[in-house]
Amino acid sequence: MERGPVNLRSMTPSPWLGDAVSLVEAFRSGALTPSEALEESLSAIETSDLNAISHLDRDAAREGAAHADLTLPFGGVPMGVKELEAVRGWPATEASLVFRSRVADHDSIQVTRLRAAGAVLVAQTTASEFGGINCTRTKLHGATHNPWEIGRTPGGSSGGSAAAVAGGLVPIASGGDGGGSIRIPAGFTGLLGLKSTFGRIPKGPHSFQPPLTVVVGCLSRSVRDTARWFDVCNGYDSRDTLSLPAVSGWERDLGSHDLRGKRATISLDLGSAIVSERQALILVDLAEFLITTAGLRRVDLSFSFPQGGVEWAMSNLVGLVGELGDRYPECANELTGEIRLGMQIAQNFTVQIAGANELFRVAMNDQMADVFDQTDFIFCATNPDVAFDAQGPMSTTVDGVDLVERYGFERAIGNNGALTIPANLTGNPAISIPAGFVDGLPVGLQVIGRHHEEQLLLDLALLVERERPWPLTSLS
Repeated sequence: MERGPVNLRSMTPSPWLGDAVSLVEAFRSGALTPSEALEESLSAIETSDLNAISHLDRDAAREGAAHADLTLPFGGVPMGVKELEAVRGWPATEASLVFRSRVADHDSIQVTRLRAAGAVLVAQTTASEFGGINCTRTKLHGATHNPWEIGRTPGGSSGGSAAAVAGGLVPIASGGDGGGSIRIPAGFTGLLGLKSTFGRIPKGPHSFQPPLTVVVGCLSRSVRDTARWFDVCNGYDSRDTLSLPAVSGWERDLGSHDLRGKRATISLDLGSAIVSERQALILVDLAEFLITTAGLRRVDLSFSFPQGGVEWAMSNLVGLVGELGDRYPECANELTGEIRLGMQIAQNFTVQIAGANELFRVAMNDQMADVFDQTDFIFCATNPDVAFDAQGPMSTTVDGVDLVERYGFERAIGNNGALTIPANLTGNPAISIPAGFVDGLPVGLQVIGRHHEEQLLLDLALLVERERPWPLTSLS
C-alpha cells in the first residue's frame, strides 16, 4: 500500500498530505527532514481557520525535530495531542474555563510511549469540555470547524484532532473515545478511527477508572498509521490496573488474517437509532462490498440495542463531580450548558440511580454477547447523519426531519450517541471507516467486532483502503 508524498520541497510551506508512515519513509530516504516537515506543519497551523489548535509548542517541537531519531517508528513525525490528555508543561484545562490556568506536571502513558517512538509533539488539539458531547465547542476556545466545510462541526470530543489531521495540519493526532469520541469525528471528517477493546492502551497516570468506557488511541489518514500507533502504544502498565498485555504485529500482520467464512450482520441503525436515508445506500453498498471481497458470510439478525445515552451520561457524572470537586457550584457560569446541566443532575444522583445504571450496563453487555454468539462483525452507521452546525447544539434532525417533534426530546438527543455508545458500555472494539460523501460531507461505516479482535477490523478497513481509497485530507 504505497502513499505518494505531496510537495516534498516546496519553495513555500505547505502541509504534508501523505500519511505518517510515508513521512517517516521520506525522512529516512533524505527526501525531507523532520525540521522541514515541522515548519510546514507550523505554517499550516498558523494560517488555519479551523480553530483546531489550543496550544502550540514551537520551541520544544523544533528542538525535537532537529534531534529526531529516524530509526524509531514515528521518528520526526509532528503530532497533535488531544486537549484532554496530559503533556508535561502543556495546559491541562479539560477544555474548560474552570481550569484555564492549570498546567500538566506529567505525560500520559500514551504520550510517554509516543515520545519514546520518536514523535515530535507540536500542538494540543481542541476538545469538547470534559469530553462530554459530540461537537467541539467550548467557552474556553469557541467552535472548531470541519475542514470539509467551515461552519460544520468535526464532531467531538476529539474534534480538534480530527480537524487537524483531515485539514492537513498534522499527519496524525491522539484521541479518546468514551462514547464515540474517536469514531464520531472520524466519520464526520473522512478519517480512520479505531476504538479498541477496553484496556488495550493504558490510561493515566492519575486517571479515573470508572465508568469503564473510555479508551485512548488516534485519528489517522491510513490503516497502517493506526496499526503503527497501536504497535507503539498498546500493552500493560501497572498505573492502569485494567490495561491488557501487549499484542505485537499490528502493522506487520496487516492484511494477513483469514476473514473468509466469518459471519457479518448489517444493521445500520442497531435497531434503535434514526439514520439518514441519504447515507444508507452508501453504507449498505460498502458493507456488501466488504462481505463479498473478504469472503464473509452474511447473517441477518433481528436485535435492538437501547440508545443508552441517559445511562451513559449518568455513569460519567462520577468522574465529572470528582474533577470539579468543591469548585462547584461557584464555577457553574463558567461551564458550557451541557456540562452545567450534568452537574445539576448530579446533585440528585443516588445509589439507586447508580445501581440502575449498572444493571443497564450488565444487560447491554449480555445482549451484545448474545449477538456475537451469532455473528463476528456488525456493520452499522457511525453517525446518524452528516456533520451539523459547528456552534451546536447537538443535532436533533436527520434528513431535515425534526426528531423532537416525531419522537420526543429524550430520543432525539439520545440519537447522537446511539450508534457508538453500545461498544463503549460493553468494551467491544469498533472502527469507523471512510465510506463516501453526502452533499460533499464525509460519512463513515462503523464495524463493531469481538473483544480483542481489533486486528480483524483493521484488515477490513485495509480492504476498503486498497479497493476504494479515500482522500487522505480535505486538501487532497
